[in-house]
Amino acid sequence: MDINKLNFKHLFYFWWVAKEGSLTRTAEQIHTSQSALSTQIRQLEQRLGKPLFDRRGRGLELTATGQRVFAYADSIFELGEQMLGWLDGRSEGNVRVRVGSVATMSRNFQVNWLRPLFADPSVVLSVDSGSLEGLVARLLRHQLDVVLANEPVPSDPTRPVSSRFLGSQVISLVGRADRWAGTTLEVPRDLAGVEVALPSARHSVRTQFDALCFAAGVAPNLRAEIDDMTMLRLVARDSGWITVLPEVVVQDELRSGVLVSVGRSPQLTEHFYAITAQHDHPVGPLNQLLLRATSGDALT
Repeated sequence: MDINKLNFKHLFYFWWVAKEGSLTRTAEQIHTSQSALSTQIRQLEQRLGKPLFDRRGRGLELTATGQRVFAYADSIFELGEQMLGWLDGRSEGNVRVRVGSVATMSRNFQVNWLRPLFADPSVVLSVDSGSLEGLVARLLRHQLDVVLANEPVPSDPTRPVSSRFLGSQVISLVGRADRWAGTTLEVPRDLAGVEVALPSARHSVRTQFDALCFAAGVAPNLRAEIDDMTMLRLVARDSGWITVLPEVVVQDELRSGVLVSVGRSPQLTEHFYAITAQHDHPVGPLNQLLLRATSGDALT
């Protein structure tokens, strides 16, 4: 098929429907009829020789071919928007970097790792959070450029991904300075009966902590278990409990003296990974961050 036989209007309609996941919503957004959209997409499928959607009742789901075509269309129309912005004098052409992060990831870690992009005026960041499985599924549909996670993802023929190690950090026990300043706890021996706030069971740190206490026969007094690191940071700041979390989460409070570190264990460690699709070519600015990680210069 020659490029001059590709109807970009058909491709544009397909792109909108793939983004919205609905003929009804797309028709409302671009002020056309559902029948016109269906006709245009059907003509595109006939031209390409492959179905782009699985039609299940009123629902539409992208086929494997449709996912790939959508990724190309997304790049095509993103470049078109950049071109129009440049022609209008609004920018020199922006590059969108689409980042996914698991809900249990430290926001401070994310900011530290992404900080080099803040100084690049050509970069537009998009950051979404969610479950690891959901984010990896979006990565494989080319809707994300990278997923930040605290565990690697195994690669197989049905899920061709690459997990790049970014760094690690020993987990700390922190408490409010007005109660715990000058205190050093031996972990886990000194935690029997101590009021603690912990990450939820979904977090690898919690699994490590529970195993460590169980092996030592120590039972802390669990006061809270929290999935979101930002919420856990607030609990550490506003309660009098000992909180178990990576120091990067509370780096600002430790620097200001609101919180103090009261104990550590080398057996409690969190690892950070950047997950990418194996066959993708990362956008330039993101590729630079990944190269820094490979050289051991990643921020943690």
